[in-house]
Amino acid sequence: MSWGVDNLPYGVFSCPGERPRVGVRYGDKVLDLAPALHDEVFAAPSLNPFMARGRAAWHATRELIRNKLTTDLSVTEAHLIPLDQVRLHLPFEVADYVDFYCSIEHASAIGQIFRPGQEPLQPNWRHLPVGYHGRAGTVVVSGTPVRRPSGQLGPGRFGPCEKLDIEAELGFVVGVPTTPGEPAGSFDEHVFGVTLVNDWSARDIQSWEYVPLGPFLAKSFATSISPWVTPLEALPRVPGRAQDPEPAPYLRRRADWGLDITLEVLLNGEVISRPPYQGMYWTPDQMLAHMTVNGATLRTGDLFASGTISGPERDQRGSLMELTWNGADPIKLRGGETRTFLQDGDTVTIRAAAGGVTLGEVSGTVG
Repeated sequence: MSWGVDNLPYGVFSCPGERPRVGVRYGDKVLDLAPALHDEVFAAPSLNPFMARGRAAWHATRELIRNKLTTDLSVTEAHLIPLDQVRLHLPFEVADYVDFYCSIEHASAIGQIFRPGQEPLQPNWRHLPVGYHGRAGTVVVSGTPVRRPSGQLGPGRFGPCEKLDIEAELGFVVGVPTTPGEPAGSFDEHVFGVTLVNDWSARDIQSWEYVPLGPFLAKSFATSISPWVTPLEALPRVPGRAQDPEPAPYLRRRADWGLDITLEVLLNGEVISRPPYQGMYWTPDQMLAHMTVNGATLRTGDLFASGTISGPERDQRGSLMELTWNGADPIKLRGGETRTFLQDGDTVTIRAAAGGVTLGEVSGTVG
């Protein structure tokens, strides 16, 4: 997949003995933007100051980088640093983190598992994109080890999670804030780009704690994101999935914000699932509209994620809870191993592509 001029994701990197700063990935190198563009906003240790400049600046900067890499490479080459010589950091300072629940296949499966014999979807699910607030302070960059959490597992039971899971998601990164009390404007005026997300989940803790207010400790211990944020301009858009009933007026789509992205989930290097983002029931513009319709404020660096991405087929499910049906149908791996949930030492990698553009990957090892 391409890391060429049609992609150009942003990240934060450092060289040994130097401070972190903003760069753009090009091939197997990172372009050091502050000296390449003569702009000190990129000397910051996060993308936040640049993202706050807004859509016109994002577009102009992307065009300037593309131009330099295609017509002025002899000058730009001095600022291209091989990736194996740098360390990658969390690409932006996370202000708030919200996780949604936008896949009807995932929501239906979880409903069947957690509430057998009942209607899988709650009455509100087709009327609004269900979401909850996560923990911004435990969003970590790809490669950060994930410690198995402990919590209540049932009445009088406390101990390490026995059903550690993953959730393959797509995250949306806010650049331009809103005025307090005012709903957000158009999606592409506020959202800078996307990043891959693994929202690690403790399913046994979740099943005990989530009634009546929803996930808490089961989700707040670690959320991994890719070191790269891909600009919206790089992504192919498609119409969103049909919805029934028609959403409330503030949730009606005004542009195509379905995204043609396919993810791959790898467990210890073996592909176990290929979730398709295109089939998500609620689109990101609807998430943004719902998140702010009550006057809640957007801030630069806000991250909101899609929730688990799952398709209708077994090999398109984006969590182990679904893939193994809560452990009843283990995954068979090469070499004869099986898995229901994650064991210590397991490494999960999620990668994705949109057409010929790669979104990179997010990886973590349970330790």
